[in-house]
Amino acid sequence: MTRPPEPSPGFLLMNIGRTIRTEVEAVLKERGTSLRHLSALGHLSREPGLSYSELGRRAGVTAQSMQATLHQLQDLGAVERRTLPGRGRTADLIVTEAGSALIAAGFQAIRQVEEKVLEPLDEEQRRALTALLLPVMAGRPGPKPQAAE
Repeated sequence: MTRPPEPSPGFLLMNIGRTIRTEVEAVLKERGTSLRHLSALGHLSREPGLSYSELGRRAGVTAQSMQATLHQLQDLGAVERRTLPGRGRTADLIVTEAGSALIAAGFQAIRQVEEKVLEPLDEEQRRALTALLLPVMAGRPGPKPQAAE
């Protein structure tokens, strides 16, 4: 009789990530928003004025899809366009107070799900897990993650 293979860290991370994403999306949906909204707001709050194309690249979606996301955020009052719309024009978009509140609510939702998922770990184990994952994230292409304070 053969033994099952040892658990793979990649497989475990994939499954935990999928669980967290699914649960966070469900909480955000109850609040009328999504991870895509939260991602766009986060990028714009750090770098106001990013183009639809740049935001789309960062989110892994087309500029057209990101434009639809940003129109939804404008309808929610979370993003304000400071330039007139027009073909070929760069949209100067900024996050409003309502958008900042959505960001805060989104991160609260993430912490809520994180608390549930990491419940089996004590505080020291959570710090150790974070310390192990930070170098893995730092090795990925793209913006470098910053440690939580």
